[in-house]
Amino acid sequence: MGYIRAEEILPTEIIELIQQYVDGTSIYIPRKPEHRQEWGTKTAYKCELRNRNRLIYQDFLSGKTVRELAECYYLSEKSIQRIIRMEKCTL
Repeated sequence: MGYIRAEEILPTEIIELIQQYVDGTSIYIPRKPEHRQEWGTKTAYKCELRNRNRLIYQDFLSGKTVRELAECYYLSEKSIQRIIRMEKCTL
């Protein structure tokens, strides 16, 4: 996330009003609800995780143990158990 100087985009009156509350402090202004995007919509990472989780579940169904899966995918056993539980619910 980049920063924009308030002087470049806001009228002086608004800057002075904001300074009454947060003089010299960085603040975050959230997006409008209708402009918000779900996590992972800008990259393919969400899809990659979904595919990885399906592979983990398939490996589990084919007989691999939770410990083997944790070592293979570099995840904790608890994470593997959570993925298996979530994948089982989606079927």
